Amino acid sequence: MLKTVVGHSNDPDSLSAITEVLEQCHQSLSGASPQAGILFAAIDFEHTLILNQINQTYPGIELIGGTTDGEMSSVLGFEQDSLTLMLFCSDTIAIRAGIGRDISHDLKAAIKTAIVQATTGHIEPIKLCITLPESLTTSAVLILDSLNQALGGKVPILGGITADQWQFKQTYQFYKTEVYSDAIPILLISGSILFSHSVASGWNPVGKRGKITKASQNVVYEIDGKPALEFYQHYLGKRMPATEYPLAVFDINETHYYLRASNGVYDPAVGSVTFFGDVPEGAIVQISEATHDSILSASRTSMMQALQNYPGKEPAAALYFSCCGRRQVLGTRTKEEYALTQTCFTESLPSCGFYTNGEISPLEQQGISYFHNQTFITLLLGEA
Repeated sequence: MLKTVVGHSNDPDSLSAITEVLEQCHQSLSGASPQAGILFAAIDFEHTLILNQINQTYPGIELIGGTTDGEMSSVLGFEQDSLTLMLFCSDTIAIRAGIGRDISHDLKAAIKTAIVQATTGHIEPIKLCITLPESLTTSAVLILDSLNQALGGKVPILGGITADQWQFKQTYQFYKTEVYSDAIPILLISGSILFSHSVASGWNPVGKRGKITKASQNVVYEIDGKPALEFYQHYLGKRMPATEYPLAVFDINETHYYLRASNGVYDPAVGSVTFFGDVPEGAIVQISEATHDSILSASRTSMMQALQNYPGKEPAAALYFSCCGRRQVLGTRTKEEYALTQTCFTESLPSCGFYTNGEISPLEQQGISYFHNQTFITLLLGEA
């Protein structure tokens, strides 16, 4: 069976924190040996020290991770400036890690290297990819598109973009004992893995839909042939584009949508609006709005839908990826987001997650993965 354990510490001292985390994991493992793990850490820790401590305790463990804008787990709930680790044990599931370096210089080569590393040792087809890449040096959409293509568009990709507590200066990615920036770590999973996922945001589209008629990566110049700023001001009046009112960007069938939040940058002279992720020309979009209560309830909705979609009897673990923009909007109520996911269970489920600079998930089960903003993503894992 798939056994997962979680450790979580809010001790500000790096050595004390990882010592506490590893002791928690050791007690929960009851003698089992983990083959893989995921580490989420606040930006100010001594990350190399932490990774070395993990590897000394579990030599050769297939480990990835990254820096965060907040952490959550079944041990401490929501925390800031903390450290949390999830470990995986199974005799029938293969989990392997890989790293692609210098993605801003040669993205395709970096992803190819990561996949080659992470496919070593797999006998059965890859069923799931978890990734925690950089995004400040390279378009997150471009990273995901390249990873989707390299995996043949047949492997669901889930995860989150590493963060640095809303500074947007430098984030770090982890691979075994190494710390990087400008990198993409991945876990590839095969064997008797069972999983489900769900995306929810709490934002609802309002008003009429428009078509992106001029855009360049994450800058939108025109919607319906008019300045993008006019599209916003038609609904928001004198309010300028902000994270509180993201665009709903619809898929090709216009049945599902992902969110693109403005980073607050706009140009009144040309009427352009800049977003936290690329927006493709030709996309159908709509302004969206939310309340604090609807944003919070989305975390429970995400969990409930993932449970309904889960193909087995009951999952062994949950991973959560929530947007740092959600944390900014929710403020002191952020801790309620994780707490609401736990109301779906009668017993505690080992769980772990972090606040990201953007989330990665398909819109539908087994579908192609998209890059999201302002979204709460649940990934449930178990064994057939």
